[in-house]
Parts: sequence; structure tokens; C-alpha cells
Amino acid sequence: MATQPAVLEQINEPVVLNKKEAAQVLGVSLRTIDRLIALKELPVRRLGRRVLIPRTALDNFLRRDHPTKAA
Repeated sequence: MATQPAVLEQINEPVVLNKKEAAQVLGVSLRTIDRLIALKELPVRRLGRRVLIPRTALDNFLRRDHPTKAA
């Protein structure tokens, strides 16, 4: 009987992304990611100098309503 693989092995997507990867997923610039982090719109985890954005944070960000500024 085969054993079940670990949950993390079943996931094809990474659990966390760096800022460049997050920008590609959202289709925005790296500067926009920096701005969202500074405004605390996008939570991050820091490991030393690395800034990591949890995949769930990106999913939650995309589900929220984001008002736009009218010109």
C-alpha cells in the first residue's frame, strides 16, 4: 500500500514569494509592491534581509475591494 505524500509535496505553488515574483503574479511593477508593503496593504515576513510575501496574503489582497482615485 502506497503512503500518502505530505501536504506540502502536493502543492505546486510556493508558500511564499519574493517581491519580484509577487509583482509578476499581480501584474504590477516592483515599485507598486513596495508601495503596497509600505502602506501595509500587503503583509510580509522578513527572514534576515529577505522580504517574503505569503501566497495567502496575495490571495486575500486580490479578493478585497480596492477603491480607485478618480481623476
